[in-house]
Amino acid sequence: MIPQSDGADSSSFDEGMTRGVGLLRGDPKTAIRKLSGPMIIAMLLMAVYNLADAIWVAGIGADSLAAVGFVTPVFMIIIGLSNGLGAGATSLVARRIGARDKPGADNAAMHAILLGVLFAALITPVLTIAIEPVAVLLGAGHVAGLAAEYGRIVFSGTVFFLLVQICYAILRAEGDTRRTMYAMAASSVLNMVLDPLLIYGAGMGVAGAAVATVISVAAVSLVVAYWFIVKKTTYVTLSRQSYSPDWRTATDILAVSLPAGLEFLLMSLIVIVNNGILVAVAGTDAVAIYTSGWRVVMFAIVPLIGIATSLVSVAGAAFGAREYEKLNIAYSYAIKAGTAIALVTSLATWLFAPQITVAFTYTPESARLAAGFILFFQTMCLFYPFVPAGMFSSSVFQGTGKGMTSLVISLLRNLFFIAVFVYVLAVVVGMNEYGVYLGIVAGNILGGLVGHGWVRLYISRLIAQQSAATATPRGKAGKGA
Repeated sequence: MIPQSDGADSSSFDEGMTRGVGLLRGDPKTAIRKLSGPMIIAMLLMAVYNLADAIWVAGIGADSLAAVGFVTPVFMIIIGLSNGLGAGATSLVARRIGARDKPGADNAAMHAILLGVLFAALITPVLTIAIEPVAVLLGAGHVAGLAAEYGRIVFSGTVFFLLVQICYAILRAEGDTRRTMYAMAASSVLNMVLDPLLIYGAGMGVAGAAVATVISVAAVSLVVAYWFIVKKTTYVTLSRQSYSPDWRTATDILAVSLPAGLEFLLMSLIVIVNNGILVAVAGTDAVAIYTSGWRVVMFAIVPLIGIATSLVSVAGAAFGAREYEKLNIAYSYAIKAGTAIALVTSLATWLFAPQITVAFTYTPESARLAAGFILFFQTMCLFYPFVPAGMFSSSVFQGTGKGMTSLVISLLRNLFFIAVFVYVLAVVVGMNEYGVYLGIVAGNILGGLVGHGWVRLYISRLIAQQSAATATPRGKAGKGA
């Protein structure tokens, strides 16, 4: 638990309070709504950019597309690390803002930035040197050279990938998701503009796609740095004067960051496991359906991810302020809103599964996959309604600094429930690819229910402990009277 620091000056806190901080300190329902909207828009734009990027690279040829594909699993290390550091920064900065400890929030933000620089310095040389042999190990074969050409350029920008995500996280922690949206949108648009110019116009090929990615994230990093350091319109201050070395602050960030990063990699691992089972029971066509269809699933849950990201900030601020009833209200409201969105998504997916399928089966070569795609999409209708319970429980635990609890829930959901159900239904029962899809649904339902029950118990205990601590002095006073 992060108590208010003895040196915290609540009057200076209120004077420097921005609109976003005021939002975090106010009604949790309003905070969830207003913080989630910009995040959802930004994430949708990022999803569109990822699709556009793949389309531009595909135009160069199959080898270039394959080369990027072999770099992607390695790049996931950076994505997982950046998301993890971001979660740790959001959690601790939001908790200290909730505790009205601005110096502590500033110091936490500076620690997160320095951790990002440290990790970038450690992994950049390793990734740039090792990418070609790693690509060969992953089966790149004759495209290993192209993969290395792309990877060395992308990994040279590791420091920008880490720092910009940490800065986004700090903005989210102070309730400023609008500027986060602007920055993420600008990065996506700039990348989409640079891709064709560098890939085709400058004749750089796959290297042009890598350069476009690095330039776009570096440019936006400078914009975000301008907001924090030059314009100084943020609540949190990034400066040398704000930094005071503190091992506990660093470990508090890492206590959320490392488990959150592992959660991200765990999700990638379960996809690899499912691919292996699908190849064994149904062949490569089933893998094509699952991996392509899963892109649609990830796109469909973007609104839920936006709510989950905002819930980390709101939960952290409520926990830091010891306003546990607000924490309960925020989680309950997020569950209701998320479940409503998920039910609408399920209905739309069921009704329009044939139309969605057309996007993947419009050629004579892929037409035979249509029935399999429809089966996948309609089975996933049972998946969406239970996503909020698992996802939002993790957000609460991350926001309150319980990163390991969030990781345990993710381990239970992915490795124990989903992996076991997939194996039993697909292999033991013999349901083949349909068993894989049902196993994902069944494991997600059970994992979501466990996460939901766990977070409810956790919040109720916080409220009970606070009530007991408040009531005890009154009881003693009554006896003395």
